[in-house]
Amino acid sequence: MGNAPSAAERAAAIFRNHGATLRMSEALRCGISRTTLYRMAQEGQLCRLTRGLYRLEGLPAPGDPDLALVTQKVSGSVLCLVSALAFHNLTTQIPHEVQIAISRTSRYPTLKHPPIRVFRMRPEVLRAGVETHAVDGHAVRVFSPEKTLADCFKYRNKIGLDVAVEALRLYWQRRRTDIDALMNFARICRVDRVIRPYVEALA
Repeated sequence: MGNAPSAAERAAAIFRNHGATLRMSEALRCGISRTTLYRMAQEGQLCRLTRGLYRLEGLPAPGDPDLALVTQKVSGSVLCLVSALAFHNLTTQIPHEVQIAISRTSRYPTLKHPPIRVFRMRPEVLRAGVETHAVDGHAVRVFSPEKTLADCFKYRNKIGLDVAVEALRLYWQRRRTDIDALMNFARICRVDRVIRPYVEALA
């Protein structure tokens, strides 16, 4: 007979069966103890999205056909700001539009569906921190978590400072952080002086 699954393995299976995200109250009802939740979060197996809300780490980002459609239709676009935060599980916001970045010289895209919001960026800012991920079988360009955070502070007046600060806090709670990269992107976006006090407060 094989070894019985550990508490963490049983909890991970429960999370996968519930779409990878659970509130603490739901986890407790499913038989996961507080101790197991806290231990898994400390060991990096769970990401604490916000108070009492956890997501299982190590899973691919959930597919979103709208993201694939927009980035395929709008040549040279990069998923950014709140849409990128949602992609990286760094926000509790529910995007009601796909936010993309394009070059300042690109033609403004016209799409009837899905709703989009376009942000024009300087070439050096648009090139920085771009990652490519597979979504529903299509390559989707999205800014890295660190570049997205820098962008959020740059466009804080458009998306809300509270959204940027929450994203930074959620990022800080992860075991895998790269503050050097974050501050480098902040300098590229010319917001290093803006973001530094928030980083120092978390540190």
